[in-house]
Amino acid sequence: MISFNYETKFRLQQALRHRSWLSEVILSENKKEGEINYVFCDDDYLLEINQSYLNHDTFTDIISFDYSVGNELHGDIYISVDRVRENAKEFKVSFADEMRRVLVHGVLHYCGYKDKTNKDAKVMRLKEDEKITLFHVEHSNK
Repeated sequence: MISFNYETKFRLQQALRHRSWLSEVILSENKKEGEINYVFCDDDYLLEINQSYLNHDTFTDIISFDYSVGNELHGDIYISVDRVRENAKEFKVSFADEMRRVLVHGVLHYCGYKDKTNKDAKVMRLKEDEKITLFHVEHSNK
């Protein structure tokens, strides 16, 4: 089950639509949906997690903790709404599109995709684009 939790005033628009899409993404990767918790927060909240658990002293848009067992995906995905908003401006995309990219990015990590090397990052970006297209195609008919 995918759940959306909030540590900030932000609320994800069309939450049911996004939940359905993320479930489809998981199935499209031949994985099973377990418990996946998204936590929307601000920069300071995510910075504290980054410092406490990863020993990184930098702002980031997403941190995911993967508790998956075999093909069943489980985990906690923390998203800084502040960073997503800033990144959308920087990359000249809509906030909604950047948020979808970050939402699917976390799930793709659970599916086994990495992004530490340039080669892996390119594959991750292609997968993100593919899954974002799935959101637009699959949900334009609903």
